[in-house]
Amino acid sequence: MLLNDNEYLIIVEQIKGEIAKAQYKATLSVNRELILLYYNIGKVINENKTWGNKFIDNLAKDIKLSYPDSTGYSVRNLKYMAKFADTYPEEQIVQEVLAQLTWYHNIALLDKVKDENVSVWYACETLKNGWSRNVLVHQIESHLYERQVLADKITNFETKLPAAESELALQTIKDPYIFDFIPFKEDMVERDIENALVKDVTALLLELTPVLRLSDISII
Repeated sequence: MLLNDNEYLIIVEQIKGEIAKAQYKATLSVNRELILLYYNIGKVINENKTWGNKFIDNLAKDIKLSYPDSTGYSVRNLKYMAKFADTYPEEQIVQEVLAQLTWYHNIALLDKVKDENVSVWYACETLKNGWSRNVLVHQIESHLYERQVLADKITNFETKLPAAESELALQTIKDPYIFDFIPFKEDMVERDIENALVKDVTALLLELTPVLRLSDISII
């Protein structure tokens, strides 16, 4: 068979498309666990607000001791996690909608939208249209919700994945928070990624237990 045979070239394109879809699904799975982890950390922080303003500072330092190469647990990001958990008290919304967006998308929603229902509407529209973070911000700032929605209410969550070639998909695959979350290697396959994910999540949650004991934290 000649390499430039049309039938062969069609097969190659089909396989390349399947590879892209599989890569995106694997990345989306990792991203979902990352967002849920951030949400759960945010809930822990909110449950311990009585410990004072230094609590997050101490938490960031103690996590850094165990994960010196990670940048996703900075004071600023921990505050976003707390705001994330406080903004969306219903975990179902996080699991079914927001966990399909990158952390950058979620930060944009936290910064730009005050109403929870409006945030969820923009999140669903982002998933449906595959918007990048910048497009999402533009739509918010141009008041798309006010222009398109009058009486419609969100009753069902959109769970269909956007196309693998969409801007959202491409940003998810390239999201630095995911690479910060898991120590990826160039030759890693999907099973390796999943194993690393479980290992890192379990280790971090175990680390949080002694950190969250008041006797172990010096609040100044």
